[in-house]
Amino acid sequence: MTGAGPADLLDARLPTYDVALTEHLTVEADVPAVFQAAHDLDFLTVRTPLLATAFFVRGLPARLSGKPSPELPALRLFADPSSSGLPGWLVLGEVPDREIAFGAVGKFWQADIEWHDVPLDRFTAFDEPGWGKIGCHFLIRANGPGRSVVSYECRTGTTDPESRKKMMRYWWIIRPFVGHIMRATLRTIAADAR
Repeated sequence: MTGAGPADLLDARLPTYDVALTEHLTVEADVPAVFQAAHDLDFLTVRTPLLATAFFVRGLPARLSGKPSPELPALRLFADPSSSGLPGWLVLGEVPDREIAFGAVGKFWQADIEWHDVPLDRFTAFDEPGWGKIGCHFLIRANGPGRSVVSYECRTGTTDPESRKKMMRYWWIIRPFVGHIMRATLRTIAADAR
């Protein structure tokens, strides 16, 4: 599957993928305010009861194995040097007042996700067997005076047929949760922008 519509950073960084999900939200704020809210988003502020439960369940294998849970003060794409940022993730690019793209390479289908640090200049061409690539973006467009539409798209591509099979089984289970998290993220951005 390939992206449709005008070219954007996400199309450039992850043009081919296996699955994708996109959510949209109209925000009563102008484009610069929505872009800034997306840029400064602390992912730890995205909260819903289902999300809290999902994080608890997702972290259960690590807790049961005795691994300590990291205490993170904030999870931001554009972290300052004193904070941790999003482990395993990198900013794929940004177009001011339009788009922020971010992604990661990992084995998301495992109980304990294994992340693979890949430099930005290798992300698009990365094809080492056994891995998946996630590419996401926030895309902001004007929708009348003082009003915007923010879109959140998440794509996942895999590097070989076996990884694709694993990812497709995992996607079948987690797809509803991914959509829930994406909608909650957009609501958080909207609240911060207002």
